[in-house]
Amino acid sequence: MDADDFWLFLQRSRQVTSDSDERLRWLTLHLGRSPAARIVDFQILLNQIRRRSDTYDMWEAANLIFGGACSTDSFWYFQAWLIGLGRDTFDLVVADPDNLADVPEVRRLAEHPMREWGDEWPWWEALSYVAARAYEESTGEEDGVYDAMAERGHTNQSDPNPTGRAWNSRNSTEAARRLPRLSRMFPQEASKL
Repeated sequence: MDADDFWLFLQRSRQVTSDSDERLRWLTLHLGRSPAARIVDFQILLNQIRRRSDTYDMWEAANLIFGGACSTDSFWYFQAWLIGLGRDTFDLVVADPDNLADVPEVRRLAEHPMREWGDEWPWWEALSYVAARAYEESTGEEDGVYDAMAERGHTNQSDPNPTGRAWNSRNSTEAARRLPRLSRMFPQEASKL
């Protein structure tokens, strides 16, 4: 599996259903029918692709959307959700996190208070575990995908490790400068300092 295959695989799951739980079942089932090496490739690619979105600018963009409460775990799940939106959206947003303002799913979130988001929350934690489940179902080895990754010189990520310069989106002046469209869509009650 290469990056093109990875993205095509995710796209196919999204064409089957937009429901995240059904997509997970589809991904796990179809990945589990693949050779073990392909399952390992999927996890390695997921980690590599996720790394492209692992920046302080992206975290602060997510923080704006989450009303200033985007924890380490929330950002990790947000990255997986962003990948789940597909290659074009992911590339657009990685190029400039303020482009999240153009993403239809984000625009819908901005129309409602967070308490009304329900199943629309921008996170998809379980995508991180698809390969592990598929590998276990295929081989019977619990956590075997991680051992197979290690044999290939890769470690599995489980937390963000952002690059770039840290800043705080609660500083409304800085947020407006760095993420002007998102800061208008998701205004924060914040300090101007």
